[in-house]
Amino acid sequence: MFTGIVQATATIAAIEDRAGLRTFTLDFPEGFCQDLAIGASVATDGVCLTVTEILSPTQATFDVMLQSLNITTLGRYAAGQRVNVERAAKDGAEIGGHPLSGHIDFTGQLIERRVLDNNLVWRVAVPADFRKYVFAKGYIAIHGASLTVSEVNRTEGWFEVWLIPETRRATVFEDKQVGDALNIEIERSTQVVVDTVREAVHESLGRLRPVLEALLKEKGLSLDDFMPTPGAGR
Repeated sequence: MFTGIVQATATIAAIEDRAGLRTFTLDFPEGFCQDLAIGASVATDGVCLTVTEILSPTQATFDVMLQSLNITTLGRYAAGQRVNVERAAKDGAEIGGHPLSGHIDFTGQLIERRVLDNNLVWRVAVPADFRKYVFAKGYIAIHGASLTVSEVNRTEGWFEVWLIPETRRATVFEDKQVGDALNIEIERSTQVVVDTVREAVHESLGRLRPVLEALLKEKGLSLDDFMPTPGAGR
């Protein structure tokens, strides 16, 4: 498990491709690898990777399977690129962000980038299948960083987050430009609540559901508009 608080940025020192596998050599800041062992987990731009070899006090290697390369941004990287890194949380660690698994759900595209005073605002596109899990004021992880959703538009398929100066300083986010792909992990408890409620509604409505959906569509509405917001009232 990870906390969503990026601890450092690392540099990809080398990439080696083999059949169905890619090996990354990462160059970490001094002190990051203290007590790091083979088999340990390091979130790399939000993707949980396993240490396969310790090369030096500041370098380690990680093997990435084809499936991870296909569904994340890791398959597009080159040597010299910087990445966000966080070591796995220890028992009793303070959760400064929100619990993350390091399993990416989808890649979203950065479609707008606005600078307002000391804040950077990102607008990120969301595939249709995942829009139901994104709520204003809810959590979402981008490249392994826990962020709060400020605004959502499910019809157009995007959400926005605000990045404060400290987040911009401590991560690779300052380098990202419109058109770039971003690793997104949705908040698991939100997913469970949404799926549970939707299933309950489906079972309750039964055969009436298609009729109700058709009537709501005529009014420009959907059943999702009447779903309770996860966490509301807490």
